[in-house]
Amino acid sequence: MNDDALLDLFSSGYATARRKFLDAAAGRGLQVDSRVLDLPGAEGETLAIDVVLDGPASASKLLVVLSGVHGVEGFCGSAIQTGMLRQGAPAHPDTAVLHVHAINPHGFSHLRRVTQENVDLNRNFVDFAQPLPVNPAYGEIHDWLLPARWPPGTAAEAALAAYRDKHGERGLQRAIGLGQHAHADGMFFGGRAPTWSNRSFRAILQHYGRQAREVASIDIHTGLGPYGVGERIFASFDGGVLPRARQWWGELTDVHAGSSTSIPMTGPIQTALFEECPQASHIGICLEYGTHPNERVMRALRADHWMHRHGADDGEQARQIRQALKDAFYPDADDWKRAIWQQGRQACQQALDGLQSPRASQS
Repeated sequence: MNDDALLDLFSSGYATARRKFLDAAAGRGLQVDSRVLDLPGAEGETLAIDVVLDGPASASKLLVVLSGVHGVEGFCGSAIQTGMLRQGAPAHPDTAVLHVHAINPHGFSHLRRVTQENVDLNRNFVDFAQPLPVNPAYGEIHDWLLPARWPPGTAAEAALAAYRDKHGERGLQRAIGLGQHAHADGMFFGGRAPTWSNRSFRAILQHYGRQAREVASIDIHTGLGPYGVGERIFASFDGGVLPRARQWWGELTDVHAGSSTSIPMTGPIQTALFEECPQASHIGICLEYGTHPNERVMRALRADHWMHRHGADDGEQARQIRQALKDAFYPDADDWKRAIWQQGRQACQQALDGLQSPRASQS
């Protein structure tokens, strides 16, 4: 793929990203299964999770590629999916790729990380029939993170600094990002019921994944780590497949071992792969691309949640906050885009090749 074609994989907005993805599928003669959300996009456009199966429907080996779990992070994943479709079908027999494009289309279009329910989708895949996970640490800092005024005053920032001094940087990160179900207007809210995106993804897996005997997954994110570097984070619940995952993808980090820039979380989307495809083994990663320093990313995220918590989503300040959030998760720079595509293509190809290796090699 030449440089112009590579850069053309990326888009400035959800509507354009969706059109490029749909055009890539049409150019290959592939059917698109669109699950439409009955809400308008930021420009009045249709919002949908678009699903494309590239390969035989009967394939026993399935690679699931996810984009837009965190809405505004979808620019990166969409580009990789579009590039994979333009590149051509999997070269291996009995193998297919399931592209789930913009699983949180509302957040993608409206430049938010959360869903239309203000839910962090990667904290929503919990058993709502059971008592919900509790994160009391978040309650201690909720009003400091999202104070009455923005920018925050010295008192709120001093309180957060004191919490950091007492619990460490990792302790503050865990308090904020673990997930919480108590503050519906807060950050990393896991919800009180399955979201539309949760229910839709489960239905997609029930339709496309029940025939598979081996499922690999790549869940594409942005916002943590060094600029342009795609951290490969182990994302399977079965630790026994970690050696095999390393054979496929090389060096992996692990949130539970403390080696990742990310932290353990409640209700990740990978839960659905295990619950809806119980007949299959699963091996997967999150591909987390770094953008800007964590302080900049977190401040942009806080500002977005402040704006929606306090109903301040009109005017120039709101425009600046939305743009800052987009910039935090999607650097519009050619060098970053080249790095994203090269690493994303490689990770997908490694998964497709790895699915051909004997399962016994995981032991």
